[in-house]
This record gives sequence, C-alpha cells and structure tokens, in this order.
Amino acid sequence: MKTEVDPIRALFEPASIAVIGASQDRKKIGFTIVKNLVSGGYRGTIYPVNPSGGEIFDLKAYRSLGEIDGPIDAASIAIPAKLVVEAVRQCAAKGVRNVQIITSGFSEVGNHSDENTIAAIARETGMRVLGPNIFGLYSSSASMNATFSASAISPGSVAILTQSGALGIAMIGRTAVENIGLSAIVSTGNKCDIDETDLLGYLVDHEATKAILMYIEGVKNGDRLIPMLKRVTLRKPVVVIKSGRSKRGAMAAASHTGSLAGADNIFDAVMRQCGVLRAESIDEAFNWCKFLSASPRPKEMRAVIVTNGGGIGVMATDACEKYGIELYDDQNVLKEVFSPATPPFGSTKNPVDITGGAMAEDYDLALSAPATSEHMDATIALYCETATFDSENLSPMIRETYNRHMSAGKPVTYAVVGGESVEKTLMELRRENLPVYGDVYQAVSCLGSAFKYYSFRDEFSDSTDIAEIDAARINGIIDSVQSQGRSFLLADEGREVMEAAGISVPRSRVARSLKDAIRASGELTNPLVMKVVSRDIIHKSDAGGIALNLENADEVMDAYGAILHNCRSYDPNAVIDGVELAEMAPQGIELVIGAVRDVSYGPIVMCGLGGVYVEVMKDVSFRSFPMGRQDAMSMLQEIRSYPLLLGVRGEKRKDIDGVIDMIIKLGSILIRCDRISDIEINPVRVYDSEKGLRALDVRILLKTIQGGSSHE
Repeated sequence: MKTEVDPIRALFEPASIAVIGASQDRKKIGFTIVKNLVSGGYRGTIYPVNPSGGEIFDLKAYRSLGEIDGPIDAASIAIPAKLVVEAVRQCAAKGVRNVQIITSGFSEVGNHSDENTIAAIARETGMRVLGPNIFGLYSSSASMNATFSASAISPGSVAILTQSGALGIAMIGRTAVENIGLSAIVSTGNKCDIDETDLLGYLVDHEATKAILMYIEGVKNGDRLIPMLKRVTLRKPVVVIKSGRSKRGAMAAASHTGSLAGADNIFDAVMRQCGVLRAESIDEAFNWCKFLSASPRPKEMRAVIVTNGGGIGVMATDACEKYGIELYDDQNVLKEVFSPATPPFGSTKNPVDITGGAMAEDYDLALSAPATSEHMDATIALYCETATFDSENLSPMIRETYNRHMSAGKPVTYAVVGGESVEKTLMELRRENLPVYGDVYQAVSCLGSAFKYYSFRDEFSDSTDIAEIDAARINGIIDSVQSQGRSFLLADEGREVMEAAGISVPRSRVARSLKDAIRASGELTNPLVMKVVSRDIIHKSDAGGIALNLENADEVMDAYGAILHNCRSYDPNAVIDGVELAEMAPQGIELVIGAVRDVSYGPIVMCGLGGVYVEVMKDVSFRSFPMGRQDAMSMLQEIRSYPLLLGVRGEKRKDIDGVIDMIIKLGSILIRCDRISDIEINPVRVYDSEKGLRALDVRILLKTIQGGSSHE
C-alpha cells in the first residue's frame, strides 16, 4: 500500500528532485541549481532535465520528465516563462508532489493569467507549487541547496522565509559573512499556492530550527497566517521584516510582487498579537535571530549593566527603557554582589561602574557575579577601550564570562567600543557566534527581543470571546437595506443594530422633513442633538451638519434649516436623507471603537481616542478578531490616552470593562453578520464605572456587490 507523503515535508525533504532547465551553460540558472545540489551534498536522487540530453555534472540528463522512471518528490523549473505552464502540467501528470518555479515574468509584471492557470492546476491535482519568481530552497534536513545562490550555505538553526528573491540571495551571502548557520531558507515569491503559513507548518515541528526570520512584502491570507503564527511563537521565536511601511513603499511592494502590502498599522498590531518580533532592518533581524537561537531563556526579567564608563552606561540605561528591559534595583543586593569587583570611587548601582581602570580580571570578577547571583537574570556587559586595560586579555575574558553565563542558563550581551584592536576582537568573537556588538543599542536590543518574546509566551492566552448578539435581527436589517440597493445603513438602522448587539444608544428619531423633526422633538427629552443623515457626508462636523443643546421647537426649526443649508453648501451633490434627533448624552471621555473586514487579515477591531480629532491624533490600536478580553485590555493600554480611563485629577476610574465589552460586541457582529464590512462608533462616551457608556454616532457599511472591503 502506498504511503502518502505530506507535500510540504517532501518540499523540504525530497527523496528525488528534477531540475527542469538544467544546463551545461555556466551562465544559466539551471546550471547553478544542479551545481549547488551536487556540491551541497544532497542525499537524494537528482534528475537533470534538458531537451538535448547528455550529461550534466556526471549525471544523466533526461530529455523530458516522461523518460524518468520512479516517483519525483520535487521539481525545480528554470525555463522561459512562456514554457512554464506546460511544464507544470507535465509535472502534475507525472505525479510530482511539489514544484519550485524559479522563473519570473508572472503576476509581478502583470501576467496574472499564466499564474492563475498554475494555481488552478495545483488546486485540481493536489500538487503544491512554490513561487513563481523565486530563487529556490535550501533545507539542512536533506542537505539540499536547490537555489541559484553563488554563496555556500552552512547548516544551522535559523530558518529564513523571504518574499524577495534578490534580497534572499543577498541574505545567503550575509549569513556566510556573519557565520549564521541555516536550517532552511525558502523564497516564497508570488505565493500563487504555497505561502508562509504552509512553510511555517513544517518549521514549527522542525527540531533543527530554533528561530525563524521572515521578510514579507504583502500578506494574502492573513486569516490562515494569524493562527499559525500563534502556534509557532509558542514554540520558537519569529522575527519579521515588513516592507511597504510608507505609502510609496507599499506601492513599490505591490508592483514588485503583485501583492498588496496592507495597512502597516494593522500588520504591526497583528504581529504583536501573535508574538512576532518586528525588526527595523536586516542587521537587527539577523542580530535577534542569532541571539535568540543560541541564548537561554531568562528565568525572570531582571537585568544588570556592568560597565567601565559612566557615559556608555547611561546610553545602555536609555536603551533598556526603549527596549523594555527591567533593571534590577535592590541597592543592598547590588552592593553585596558587586563590591568585591568595584573600587571605592566606582558605583555598585545599576549600571555597575567598575571604572576606566578596570583590568580583565576585574571584568572577570564583576561579570561572574550576576552569572551566579539568584537575583539577576541577564547581563549587559559594556567595554570602552582604555590605555590601562590589558587588551590582549579582552577576547579570553569575554569567552570565559560568556561560558559562565551559558552554564548558569543566563543570557548575556556585550558592547565593545574602541579602536582597531577592539574592532579586530569584535570581528573575531562574532565569527565565533558570541553576542558581541560594536554599538550599545545593538547589544541591548538583542536582550530586549528575548525579554519581549518570553514575556509574550508567559502572558499568552488563546481564549476568545464571542458576544451574544441578535444576529437574526441584524441580518434582517441588512436584508431591508440591500433590497433598497444601499450599501450603508441610515442612522435609525445603525441604532437598531446597536440595540440588537446590546449596546446602549441615546433615544433618537430620524426626521425626513421639518414637520417630522418638530414632532420627533416632542417625543424626546431635551436637550437634543441634531445630525444630518447622508450617505455622502461622513464627517458631519466638517460640513456643519451637527447642532447641539436644542431646548425647544423654535431651536429645532432653526437648526434644521441651518444644517440643510450648511450641508448643501459643503457638497451640493450630497444626497440628504433627513436629520437625526437624539437625546444628548452627558459629557464623558470620548473614544472611537470600530471593526473592519480587512482584505488581508479578516475581521479587525479598533479602539482609541475619539471625537472630532480622531484623524488628527491617530491615537488608535488594532487587533485581529476573534480575541479574548486580555487582548482587548492590551489594546486599551497601548493608546496614549489610556490614563484618562484610569481617572485623572481626582476623577473616578471609567467603565473599562464596558469598553472591552463593546470592542468584543463589534467584532462579534462582523463574525456573525458576514455582509457587514465596516462599523465605527465615534464618539463612544465613557462614564464612571457604575454609569456605563453610550454609543453616540454609528456608521455601518456593507460589502459591495463585488465583495471585499476597500480597507487594505
């Protein structure tokens, strides 16, 4: 009986690989791939495929796949783009488990048709496709270098997934310089079939992989990626570099790979939610991966700085605050631990300053102390070159104190600053994979990445909360709206949705005429607020579409006329459906709370400082939904205005639990009512804990007929 092999496992550990486009011409990619497979020690069978036949690297070259006997686990395609679709069909007919398409010239240059055909073949046959537009794949498990890299790849513990082929090739060269061993490196390219989620599914259980680095330009299937990232980060750290942060960068990413870069603030929030560490540069990403793959987990999160210079110690202190590192500050313990290594004119406070006169033996004594102390969990060791230091002992001192920390299960980083001899020491020790850096912030950021990652693991909760809402009632409202050909809800319809979700709103009426407005004002309790109801006027205050503190019928008449005049002047073409009169809510803290169905990540919830300045202040936070109350609380704690909810200047704590309830209710509406694309409540008035909160202005949009939201 035939045993089914997981195609993704066969991608990394193929028993056989065919190279379609193998060549004897050294200038061609097909030559380099075969060369790298042979020289890299690939343990499986290599089948070069070339219409001319013959031999390539003493291997028989087959004129076609049909000439090859036996199963083929993988095929690497490096032929002109116009021939690729037919080659993919032949691979499917042959029963090839997975295909790596090196060739470019597909969606990244507008050729969507051929790429869609390739994806369709993959779906129909179950064959998996990596690419197109990639540089290949390296897997240490199979000693397989199926890339066209000019640099050799050493096996190790870091896996790299990169959407950019050129950058990936450069990363291979960089890993050789930095002496970073790889467990795998995979180019994902246009991701017509296999994407990061599929690859992470293999790497999460891959024992040799201790840390994962991802370079991403765009996310296509975030709803699959998010749960996979959460699964991976509970096992091993993931570091991501994401391009497309700027508006112009996002446009460049789309033209380069044919994928959307997505809103950067949403990407950033989702990565934090998943425990992924986002690096700002390739240097930072490599430093973090190298450190995280080799350093032990700190038992707690208390660090100590040991330095021979006050200035560099202050810099490290600033860096610790930036990267979220807690400095141990029990002065009695610090004095007891470090006094033997600190002269009287030094300092045993943290940073511990053993002064510029310190020799190697003084450092050895000072750095041995935190390695053995039960009170300190990590060390940042700083060295400034001095005339008195016995520099020939710098390397041995660092090696010995590093080994002591490793034996004690405690992470340590070093920053060494000086002239030519110090730089030589730095290069020498980095080639030995010791965490030694020429900049204080580099050293501290590496330890900060470990603290951040392990704190996430300690605090992680995968619980989710879906609120009980009257989905049937909401869907009935949507049926009525769509029957009228609208993709937005009017004020009274939005209020009904809020009531169906159990969200408190002021009593209100929608008036289609002045007569209706006067009658409605008599049914409500003064004072009233009047707001224009129009699909074309989103920001009512900008258009003069709001009137406050209306106390009687005369004021209602005046406000009605003024609002219609203002709004018609603001936008003569706007369709005005009437006005909404609502009972004015008491003053309170104003938030904005919303939910959007993002094209890349699915349901996203948002909260932040609300009111008329929401777009100016941009004090908002995002999360992927579903989520639990813990995530909702962390959203609130991220916004700069969070202290207002705690109560300032003698005010009482606000109804934070009620805010969390509302966030979860809006997310639950998106989950239960899949025709809604956007919900925004601005403002939400938040009162003291015992007085609750109130949704004042609700905006709800539906998916367009074509499907999908415009939020990217």
